[in-house]
Amino acid sequence: MNRRHTDLGHANINRLLLQLSLPSMLAMFANAIYNIVDTIFVGRGVGPLGIGAVAIVLPIMAIVSSFAHLVGIGTGTLMSRELGAGRGEKVNQIAGNGMGMILLLGFFFAAIGELFTDPILKAFGATDGILPYARDFARIIFIGMIWFPFSVSTSNYLRVEGNARDAMNAMLLGIGVNTLLDYLFIFPLDMGIKGAGLATILGKFTTLVYLWHYFASKKSIIQVKLHHLRLKKHILKPTFSVGLSGFGHRSSSSLANVALNHTLGFYGGDMAIAVFGIIYKTTLFLGMPLFGINQGMQPIVGYNYGAGKPERITRTIRLGFAYSLVYGVLAISLFELFPGKIFSLFTDDTRLLAEGTHAMKIILSMMWLLGISLSTTGIHQAMGKSGSAFVLSILRWVLLIVPLIFILPRIGGLGLEGIWLSFPIADALAAITALVILRRTLKNSGMIKRLYGRKGEGYS
Repeated sequence: MNRRHTDLGHANINRLLLQLSLPSMLAMFANAIYNIVDTIFVGRGVGPLGIGAVAIVLPIMAIVSSFAHLVGIGTGTLMSRELGAGRGEKVNQIAGNGMGMILLLGFFFAAIGELFTDPILKAFGATDGILPYARDFARIIFIGMIWFPFSVSTSNYLRVEGNARDAMNAMLLGIGVNTLLDYLFIFPLDMGIKGAGLATILGKFTTLVYLWHYFASKKSIIQVKLHHLRLKKHILKPTFSVGLSGFGHRSSSSLANVALNHTLGFYGGDMAIAVFGIIYKTTLFLGMPLFGINQGMQPIVGYNYGAGKPERITRTIRLGFAYSLVYGVLAISLFELFPGKIFSLFTDDTRLLAEGTHAMKIILSMMWLLGISLSTTGIHQAMGKSGSAFVLSILRWVLLIVPLIFILPRIGGLGLEGIWLSFPIADALAAITALVILRRTLKNSGMIKRLYGRKGEGYS
């Protein structure tokens, strides 16, 4: 049996955090690059309406992914604490219940999507011009709903084991296949937006095959048997309680995108939707490494919370925040200095370039703080603080951005400019609020002195 998970309670925190975060960061970074390349392919091979179609369907995929994260994060944090407490059979039960739940959800979403394609797309803001492209893309994506939630959810289990490398390999393999097929289907085979959809679901299927092989091998400490798939109330309840924050974080951006697409359509039409479609993919590119740091922190925090080692938790928090801020400042500086060159990768449409460059500079200006709110959400998830984790997960998109995009455009005739300004304001407020909530949580848990005080603690 693989015993690497025991390092979570004993190894040097800095080395451990890098060991877990770097593969996750690399995989997330590669996924973000794929999103950029995919948008370039669609922009060059299909045009602005193709970009708009992807912008409409992407939030739908994110909502399905959010349900997968609900199960994956909920069961994953339970598994981390059980590993810390040394209860191996309990880990298998939790993993089996997670796999059973996610398979049921995949078939459910595939069926709903295929039956109600047009109503769903219109509800997510598809205009008359974008709808035909969105329909062609979505009908193929909904087929992949059968399997891609499983890949999203169970990747968390590898990180729970302390095996971030195989989680990275699974994602990179799927991304590589996706990118290769994207080019092949869109350009040489001239399949247009349908080719982009087909490449996406085949890439996800490749990841599924890798993960399924991993769990069937001796490499995994998780050994799920048929009886473990039987759903248990005592596992489902804490899974949904803790996992709700993971769901909230992913679904909140998707639900906010529905409001954004309608508001952008009102103030700026198809062009504004296309502009934000490109910027949203760019923010995914910037944010994915931060998700990697967060994913590296979570198993360490969860394991040591279960093992009763608070000094290792506070050391992890300090380092995670430091790495997030350094990366955030460097990344945002690059995009703020060269917005025109970056935006020109996606299109040569002069109007799209002019409007997009201006909007990008505003939207990204405070995004260097994003790592604070992401990491704080992950910390609360790992500690099982479900209420605070859920509030933090919906804070940026639902509690801040959505109200702001309705309020600011009406102030002083700001219009579309008010929508762009909503993002830096929300990022600053989200980071401040996250720190306040974290301080309260650590104080109530008796860890506040360790985080801010006594020199030398937690450096093992």
